[in-house]
Amino acid sequence: MTTTSSTNSASALNRECLCTTINPAALERELAAALDDNELYHTIRETRPHLFSATAVFVTPDQVNNMRAVVEAIETVIATTAYRTAALARASATAVHDSRCPGVFLGYDFHLGEHGPRLIEINTNAGGALLNTYLARAQKACCPEMQGLTTEPVALAALEEEFVAMFRSEWRAARGGSPLTRIAIVDDAPATQYLYLEFVLFQALFRRHGIDALIADPAELEIRNGRLVHANGPVDIVYNRLTDFTLDEPAHAGLRSAWLDDLTLITPHPRAHALYADKRNLISLTDPEWLRSAGIPPTLIDILMHGIAHTRLVERAHAEPLWAERKRLFFKPVAGYGSKAVYRGDKLTRRVWEEILAGDYVAQELVPPGERQVQVEAESTTLKYDVRCFVYAGKIQLLAARLYQGQATNFRTPGGGFAPVFYPPPGDTA
Repeated sequence: MTTTSSTNSASALNRECLCTTINPAALERELAAALDDNELYHTIRETRPHLFSATAVFVTPDQVNNMRAVVEAIETVIATTAYRTAALARASATAVHDSRCPGVFLGYDFHLGEHGPRLIEINTNAGGALLNTYLARAQKACCPEMQGLTTEPVALAALEEEFVAMFRSEWRAARGGSPLTRIAIVDDAPATQYLYLEFVLFQALFRRHGIDALIADPAELEIRNGRLVHANGPVDIVYNRLTDFTLDEPAHAGLRSAWLDDLTLITPHPRAHALYADKRNLISLTDPEWLRSAGIPPTLIDILMHGIAHTRLVERAHAEPLWAERKRLFFKPVAGYGSKAVYRGDKLTRRVWEEILAGDYVAQELVPPGERQVQVEAESTTLKYDVRCFVYAGKIQLLAARLYQGQATNFRTPGGGFAPVFYPPPGDTA
């Protein structure tokens, strides 16, 4: 890479640094040590070749501070009675139940462009936190410009303890001083999920900290004598990785009953999804008049207006102006996840537009993602990236990027996948 002073900037590093920063041997050691399984890394590389990118993404301290300010401003709004009343009024019946805990692993996803970071969505079952912890530990400084950069806000050595403490905090908030004995990591057919590796890593992490842990399909759980039970015994916490955010699917009826009757603690849960991840929430969060009526201070309204992609509801009554503006918009289902059924306005056909009008969609200001030059085999290519902030109780725990090509994030792009995020530490002007 070049060594001119311009490469001290994040944008120059993303544009000019084509180095491989991942140390595959170090990543193999990290994963093998976590699982006592020396073959695991090789299996991952064979079956999920684009899970991890070979390079890193660079951001500036100002960008990190701006993302933190958006997270904190949103937390302030969500704490208001006006916001909670509005969000829960349109939510499912399961969201009304309150377990008194915020829910683990919120994912605030940002696009970083020339006008600063802009939040595009919030997810409540954000995957990848533990995978990215090990990935970040397996990086090497590829050049002098990378020396001294950090992946904080939480030191990598402390992140595993931080994650376990988060689950213990959830348990104390809901159950007080009762002992936490067993956690079930739950998803449909978990062994077939793309991030199954992370389930196994969490299982090992919990067990290292004295908590029994298992990985289960909802069908393996039942209610017995007032408890949610697995063949291994009663389940205290369900670490919920399902995409049935309301627990309304018939296959999840047992979990729904356990949630509503407080037979186990489920986290993240339907209430968290209703308060954070329903895309209609972004309409309120980017409506200055509504925010003023809710008593939000002008300084926070300004942060939200500059830090979130403006969002509005798709309604047939406003179909004509929306169609006219479509090239500047991105259309998302209100309860969507994983980039499913999302559409760039400039790619829309009339047939798809009719499907959008007939469904529950929001129209969001099109905010281009950041770009990262990477070396793939002998060629240099430009990939897009977003930055995910893993957040608990309003605090950013970890930053991670996803590199990809195409309309939305995926794990099918050569050179793409999860990537660590580096930036100068506070006070560093580099």
